[in-house]
Amino acid sequence: MDSITAIIHTYNEEHAIIECIKSAKLLTNDIVVIDMESTDTTRLKAQRYGATVYTTTHAHYVEPARTFGISKAHGNWVCILDADERMTPELAQELKKATVSTYTHYKIPRKNIFVGKQWLKHGGWWPDYQVRFIKKSAFQSWSSHIHSTPIITGNLGFSKYAFLHLFHPSLSAMVEKTIIYENIESQLLYAAGRIVTVRTLFRKFFGELFRRLIHKLGFLDGTLGIIESLYQAYSKTITWLFLFEKKRQ
Repeated sequence: MDSITAIIHTYNEEHAIIECIKSAKLLTNDIVVIDMESTDTTRLKAQRYGATVYTTTHAHYVEPARTFGISKAHGNWVCILDADERMTPELAQELKKATVSTYTHYKIPRKNIFVGKQWLKHGGWWPDYQVRFIKKSAFQSWSSHIHSTPIITGNLGFSKYAFLHLFHPSLSAMVEKTIIYENIESQLLYAAGRIVTVRTLFRKFFGELFRRLIHKLGFLDGTLGIIESLYQAYSKTITWLFLFEKKRQ
């Protein structure tokens, strides 16, 4: 089997980095941490736990650091994790075997664990495929735009097993992240010349709420599923509220 490097992207993740590295070691002992100028003990903890640490320019989201991270990998294959994601034993075994396949990259499903309590199986949260296992020789580029996907040559495969995503650890953390991410999204909409009215705000809120809660059956996940559906509708609306503000200014 070809060698594998696990790449973990971090910014102020001292509370999560050790558990992330522990899970990555299920796949490989070659761990690279790409840190975006953390101001806490993230880098120190990662080094003490055996990771090779590189520092890159701080950004509020991970995409600007993706290409840099892959360039620092020594393995023939790279597996990309964020600090709030965890490898599982089943997925690790599957990916080790996948290095001898005819595929050059894999989409891996994510189990999104809401506030550390519940796997959201509905509301559009499953299987939430992500391109995270890549043959380095097939990698071309990764755009620095938020929520972008990489350009890779060759054939795409799909893994059977999922990794865990411990997203939104608390409601307060959700709000903090929303303010950052949705402001970035609104700037992209502003640059594209998108139009926003009061009617747009109502349409975005109720449209997203219907999509998550009813069409994607978010209510089947119970109270937390309903809360997350409401929050996604709020988050979508915040993007367009920010755009509305930018237009007025």
